[in-house]
Amino acid sequence: MDLVFTLAIAIGIIILLMLFFTFVPIGLWITAFFAGVKVKITTLIGMRLRRVVPSRIINPMIKATKAGLDINIDDLESHYLAGGNVNTLVDALIAAQRANIPLVFERAAAIDLAGRNVLEAVQVSVNPKVIETPQIAAVAKNGIEVVARARVTVRANIERLVGGAGEETIIARVGEGIVTTVGSANSHKDVLENPDSISKTVLGKGLDAGTAFEILSIDIADVDVGRNIGAKLQMEQAEADKKIAQAKAEERRAMAVAREQEMRAEVQSMNAKLVEAEAQVPLALAQALKEGNLGVMDYYNMKNILADTDMRDSISKVADEENETK
Repeated sequence: MDLVFTLAIAIGIIILLMLFFTFVPIGLWITAFFAGVKVKITTLIGMRLRRVVPSRIINPMIKATKAGLDINIDDLESHYLAGGNVNTLVDALIAAQRANIPLVFERAAAIDLAGRNVLEAVQVSVNPKVIETPQIAAVAKNGIEVVARARVTVRANIERLVGGAGEETIIARVGEGIVTTVGSANSHKDVLENPDSISKTVLGKGLDAGTAFEILSIDIADVDVGRNIGAKLQMEQAEADKKIAQAKAEERRAMAVAREQEMRAEVQSMNAKLVEAEAQVPLALAQALKEGNLGVMDYYNMKNILADTDMRDSISKVADEENETK
């Protein structure tokens, strides 16, 4: 029993020591002590209680101390609790110090919390980056399209990183400057001969105002001749005029067809009246014979005249047909 009891006590002590060393980062405190970082063990325990990973504060603190930066450990913990990246923040401060860039802790923390990569911002401030615009099409006054692509060399402006516009704004403003320059040219040949005129015009507009960058140079990487927009517009206008003329002609044709139909209807109406009038002739003759106004011989003479007239018409038609055959 004594052996079992002793063994249970030993296991309990081991478990307690393991829990103690897990909760109390003695190893991290020893590392910080020999690195010259003055931090109390109670401070590390307090970090555990505040659900802060001590290594994510102490390790960047060690780097800052070795680099000669004067940073308060409470500021690092506050930045961590605010959702910032402590390691990137310290690396940025070290890089700024090496490059003689004035960057205080408060500004670096604000840049990091604003969602920007503060280390990348310092690196771009030291080593400018190149932003390449997509192909931008513009039309000169002679109607010829010019397609240009530019490379913009920028340097990060630390003072305007918080609240300053990003790369998309730079690209949009450069594109606007290209369109303005090409659009004001009398001919596309002027742009092709002097592509640097685009750079001069764009740089003179102060496009980096209100942005997080400082534009160092704008270089036209490529200039090509595109479509003949003026000729295309003229062709489209001519096609539209053609369709309008065709529509008007169709309208006139429809009106003529309608008029023709009206005239045919009028002819049919007149023929009907003629037939009706001719039907009255026998009745009138009968009435004249009855009343004695017309004699029988007169009637037969009229019939002979009509027969003679029909015969002459028949002979005339036969003669006309023979002439046409010849």
